[in-house]
Amino acid sequence: MRLILGSGSPRRRELLAQIGVVADEIRPPDIDETPLRGELPKPYCIRMARQKALVVEADADDVVLSADTTVALGRRILGKPEDRAEAEVFLRLMSGRRHKVITAVAIRRGDQFWEKDVVTDVKMKRLSDTELEAYLATEDWCGKAGAYGIQGPAGALIPWIQGSFTAVVGLPLAETAGLLQAAGYPVFEARA
Repeated sequence: MRLILGSGSPRRRELLAQIGVVADEIRPPDIDETPLRGELPKPYCIRMARQKALVVEADADDVVLSADTTVALGRRILGKPEDRAEAEVFLRLMSGRRHKVITAVAIRRGDQFWEKDVVTDVKMKRLSDTELEAYLATEDWCGKAGAYGIQGPAGALIPWIQGSFTAVVGLPLAETAGLLQAAGYPVFEARA
């Protein structure tokens, strides 16, 4: 049985390694990640994770693992910023406020699916112009939902979370381990 990671995220690979799971292949899916008109953040995130798992080519006995992380400010989806200006807009919107980080995980083996979503409440401190400019200069916001990664320099901007830290990074480990085991994939076991 092979594990195929349907994600190009180095953070997801690192998180899987923490539970002794190493993907046999990495196949980042190419899908349209545009939200549907009026689509709310949580259904959007779940749809993205499932679509990613569906498009990854795999044999019938392979286990495909895909995930999506979405930052939500109320009903608004804050995706990956296209440029520094959009990253600044996102960060100013979240400054001094709570937001939600939703990570949905989808596992496919043949025609079977196992899915789970995790919602974590996150508070960003009120950012001074100096802090905002310094963070933007790191370019750590590039390619990250909501324009930040809690595991990097932005960790200094997040004084409080309620929920799963690993879900905010990009893969809720407890839930992912459970899904992999449900799909018959060994977790915390020595592999030949």
